Amino acid sequence: MMRMDERAKVISLNTSGLDVNKLKARIEDELQHTFLETYINKPVIDEEKLRLLNEIINATSLSEYQKERYIVTTMLVQVALDTHDLVPSKTEQDESPAVKLQKQLRVLAGDYYSGLYYLLLAEIDDFDLIHQLATAIKEINEYKMDLYYQEALSFEEYMKLTKRIDALLIVRIAAYLQVPTVEQLAEDWLIVGNIVEDIKRLKNGKSSSLIKNWANGDSDSTLLISYLDKYLQKKICHVNQKVKNLTSNQQLAVHIRKQLTEVFHTKTSIAEKG
Repeated sequence: MMRMDERAKVISLNTSGLDVNKLKARIEDELQHTFLETYINKPVIDEEKLRLLNEIINATSLSEYQKERYIVTTMLVQVALDTHDLVPSKTEQDESPAVKLQKQLRVLAGDYYSGLYYLLLAEIDDFDLIHQLATAIKEINEYKMDLYYQEALSFEEYMKLTKRIDALLIVRIAAYLQVPTVEQLAEDWLIVGNIVEDIKRLKNGKSSSLIKNWANGDSDSTLLISYLDKYLQKKICHVNQKVKNLTSNQQLAVHIRKQLTEVFHTKTSIAEKG
């Protein structure tokens, strides 16, 4: 097993390291299960998380094999967590057998993906990483319980918990591998994309997927958009400040600046339509 000082040694990032598209294909291969895909949607791989993770891992002296294993394993954990989140926390009285089957299959799928990452972790033989991921999963589930049971949370408190849950896996890996610039950026950057998508949903007459629990059935989309938009502006400012610190991660900095430009154009387009 590599010593921590070897594992965290920073190298030049003038090259792109592992290819994100190839990594995504590798993860999809691991996730492929014909039976599950017949009855539930294919799991979604969050490309922004994959990109952040790739930057974190490529800032180390790990071997190419280890880098791929770290990335694939961590993303499998993320997919397992995301899949379990798709299962509604409440059961409707008039729920059909088909809906109940969907829920059961999603739970099964999440457990299956969890099993895959345990298998890959065993192959890596890195007990420190296993501990980091296990601790992160425990913290995420605790935060989810806080989010579910704590009533009367302010919008700021709700969003703070939400963005922490969403980014915690990436944050913990960045801290473990001593890549502080990405660790500090991850929460704010990931929530920006989620907010933009939620505003789009609300503008198109759909329910909020990001703050539906906080809104508690509130159908005033104009008010919800206002809350989200103000929070978005604040997070964009934070991201812009933190991107300046990505001196050794120029490719990531360029990508984020490009995405922020697209966010601005998207917001302008949505505002004009609204």
